[in-house]
Amino acid sequence: MSLLVVLLTILTFSVPSATASASDHSYNVGDHVPFFVNKVGPLNNPSETYHYYDLPFCYPDPVIQKKESIGEVLNGDRLANSLYQLNFRQYKAGESLCQKKLKVVEIVKFRDVISNEFYFQMYYDDLPVWGYIGKVEDESWEKGTKYYLFTHLSFDVLYNGNQVIEIHAFSDPNHAVDITEDVDTDVEFTYSVNWNTTSTQFQNRMDKYSKASLLPVRQKIHWFSFINSIIIIVLLMGLLTLLIMRRLKNDLRKFSNSDEEEDKEVGWKYIHGDVFRYPPNLPLFCAVLGVGTQLLAMLFILFLLAFFGVLYPYNRGALFTSLVFIYTLTSIISGYTASAFHNQFSVTGWERSVLLTAILYLGPLFVTSSILNTVAISYGATAAIPFGTLLAILLIYAFLVIPLLAFGGVIGYCIRSEFQAPCAIKQYPREIPQLAWYRRTPCQMFIGGLLPFSAIAVQLHHLYASMWGFKIYTLPGILFVTFIILIIMTAILTVGLTYIQLSVEDHEWWWRSVLCGGSTAIFMFAYSIYFYSRSKMTGFMQLSFFIGYNACMCYAFFLMLGAISFRVSLVFVRHIYGAVKSE
Repeated sequence: MSLLVVLLTILTFSVPSATASASDHSYNVGDHVPFFVNKVGPLNNPSETYHYYDLPFCYPDPVIQKKESIGEVLNGDRLANSLYQLNFRQYKAGESLCQKKLKVVEIVKFRDVISNEFYFQMYYDDLPVWGYIGKVEDESWEKGTKYYLFTHLSFDVLYNGNQVIEIHAFSDPNHAVDITEDVDTDVEFTYSVNWNTTSTQFQNRMDKYSKASLLPVRQKIHWFSFINSIIIIVLLMGLLTLLIMRRLKNDLRKFSNSDEEEDKEVGWKYIHGDVFRYPPNLPLFCAVLGVGTQLLAMLFILFLLAFFGVLYPYNRGALFTSLVFIYTLTSIISGYTASAFHNQFSVTGWERSVLLTAILYLGPLFVTSSILNTVAISYGATAAIPFGTLLAILLIYAFLVIPLLAFGGVIGYCIRSEFQAPCAIKQYPREIPQLAWYRRTPCQMFIGGLLPFSAIAVQLHHLYASMWGFKIYTLPGILFVTFIILIIMTAILTVGLTYIQLSVEDHEWWWRSVLCGGSTAIFMFAYSIYFYSRSKMTGFMQLSFFIGYNACMCYAFFLMLGAISFRVSLVFVRHIYGAVKSE
């Protein structure tokens, strides 16, 4: 709890809040208001973005890059100064930005980005601004396709008192230059600024972006699908719980009334001497529990920050900054969990468990990020991580993550306790009988993953649409409830599958409980492939980023759900073997 309080305090002051101080955004008439250009990119490829000045727009001399946080850099933001001057409450009409002669190479570049529906993004007083670069018109078959470059931007700014509340940018179709032909073209870029008052308060100015996707029809569909999923899940969980509890009570009643000779023919009670034998590859198993617990704690803290308003749409880099800091500070949890569990069975070798914990998730993540970073560099995209940021992340890992991980491991070793099994463990393991195909691990993983996935499929679609599109997911409450339902569903199914496994005298349930619980992540990844096939995303870079980062996200869910499944299964197994007499 102390660590959580310190973490929330640090993040509250390090990450920009949704309700910024009024003194930070107050201006007098004519005062300069910060205006930055950011990036451009194709509408359907959110990962493929480029610096604004990669296109031959008007640019200041010199171009000054804004200093950005780690989260902003990881988010692909590259803010720079601009020639646009939108001083507070100063009207402008037809203001010239610059005049330039576009060469054929620049004409071809503009025509290419217009055909790919490129948009631009800017920031005015920390408010995002979007617009299209041009348009394509399909003329008659004799004239062919026409390409037009927008040369005039009209800014409509809303203010309340001495604060900016809202801004819109419109490209004027009446000020468009035909760039269909490969000829040098003289172009003058202009802009206008209009100011209007609004009654919206400054602290509510981000509500517009939070509610952008909550149109009445979509909201009704969203809530209907959510409630429908809740009803199906409750009915399914009630049915499974009823069947498992009734079968278990019958078994316990039979065991209490049976004599010793009949007791030897019982399924799950017959293997009481083997069921608590620790699993093979104990260090790896402990690492899975450690990382899964850490990721689970990190996810709950992210939900907490969303509820407090620290994380909200278009808070530049806040999510990635939070991820870096939270993962760093929660490393002590993974180190302690892995070490404490390992020391319950052996006081030697816990260092290997902690070492595996350090690389179990960050290792694949680093390899994937390095490959994707190479792809981004080859494309010249803003998703490429600069060397300075990469060095900062490595230093954080070396001087913060590893020491906290080791410290947690030492704590787990110092306060170690012996594993308390309700039954004595036999010296030699019992041979597992031949199992039917539907009782083996692949089939149980399929069942254990399909049902929880069906419960979250609708919300998962909305989440993917938010991550890889322009739909804003602003209902953390619904997302949190869905995650809790996923945990409950996974726990109940894992308990049921573990009970079925023990009933056929298969005592190797430790790893299988992890695999069955984490198998939902496999369905999540498969659905992401389906989502990509139905989207309009194209190109190798977007495909590689989509596959790579979705694989990392689903791998994290695999570790989280696997750790939860094992913990629940362990409690269940302890309970049933502690409820009967065992020799």
